[in-house]
Amino acid sequence: MISKDKLVLAYSGGLDTSYCAVHLSQDFGYEVHAISVNTGGFDKAAIALIESKAYQMGVAVYKNIEATERYYNEVVKYLIFGNVLKNNTYPLSVSAERIIQAIEIVTYAKSINAKYIAHGSTGAGNDQVRFDIIFQILAPEIEIITPIRDHKLSREQEIAYLKSKGLEMSWDKAKYSINKGLWGTSVGGDQTLTSHLALPEEAYPSQMIKKEDTLVTLDFLNGELVAIDGQKNTPVKNIQILNKLAGAYAIGRDIHVGDTIVGIKGRVGFEAPAALIIIKAHHLLEKHTLSKWQLQHKDSMAQYYGMHLHEGQYLDPVMRNMEAFLESSQSHVSGAVTVTLKPYHFTLNGVKSDYDLMKSEFGSYGEMNTAWTADDAKGFIKIMSNQNKIIQNINSTA
Repeated sequence: MISKDKLVLAYSGGLDTSYCAVHLSQDFGYEVHAISVNTGGFDKAAIALIESKAYQMGVAVYKNIEATERYYNEVVKYLIFGNVLKNNTYPLSVSAERIIQAIEIVTYAKSINAKYIAHGSTGAGNDQVRFDIIFQILAPEIEIITPIRDHKLSREQEIAYLKSKGLEMSWDKAKYSINKGLWGTSVGGDQTLTSHLALPEEAYPSQMIKKEDTLVTLDFLNGELVAIDGQKNTPVKNIQILNKLAGAYAIGRDIHVGDTIVGIKGRVGFEAPAALIIIKAHHLLEKHTLSKWQLQHKDSMAQYYGMHLHEGQYLDPVMRNMEAFLESSQSHVSGAVTVTLKPYHFTLNGVKSDYDLMKSEFGSYGEMNTAWTADDAKGFIKIMSNQNKIIQNINSTA
């Protein structure tokens, strides 16, 4: 069956999407528009290489959509406001960017009146869910085509097919699978398919080249990182600068183990120096500037936000509700946090803020109270204990 209909392919330049490009253009005759979306992982050289390969695969159009600023403003900013770490470990480096990539791809597809959208996801991962959910919600009239998932193709079958089409490129599988973005880099390898092996040093993109401690000052304004060591930049630029500074110390490495959307356990390595430092520094500043109940409810809501984002539920209205809450909580989260960078780790030293609630005239913890008397304290404690006095009395005599 030959079709001249327009088809938009979510294209990375790897084996799976290369197979899709050739198969859909040559075997089915679609006018394939190969689209990659930059959420902070591509430089100009990488984009040029992907474009060159796309045209070798026979696509009609290749386009790279720049979405790094959108990714920050619509997703990353709220991950910072919520101090989101999935399973107290993972800053959602890859799962978060997939949402923006899917939205940009479906927006492009609608702009050219494409009848089809395709992606190279398998049937065993999370990305198939994220892409399909966004595509179905935003463009239910566009049919989704997934050759790798539908035919359960093995890597060997894909390579054999491409060779049969005269594409004798090097399709050897890289020892480690690297997916880089603004908010971190995922690292997969044979070790992450086990439950007990650690990734070796060489698996991580950034290697340690600095050993002397470095003191860094991070300036936040309403929860956003606006300057490093007094030098003002956009939050995106500051994240990039901090990634480079901390990456030189091999900071931000870990392995995340979590529950996938499809119900199996998954394990992936990652390197996210800026994300981990910013989240921890931001959280420390919040501890000084927010009330007890703000901190408690934020922690609870942020976990829901991260889970819904991870599982592709970004378009549910509840996400906008939670974002409104998170943003409103940041009005006094302003100040400077000093951080010391060291080999493989960092330490938070302290904060300076006009909104620091420790700068109170009511007293110093464990030292001196100036706003209540000893009798006030005794009465307060007596009333605080009433509830459990009643419980103990009733339960012990029942």
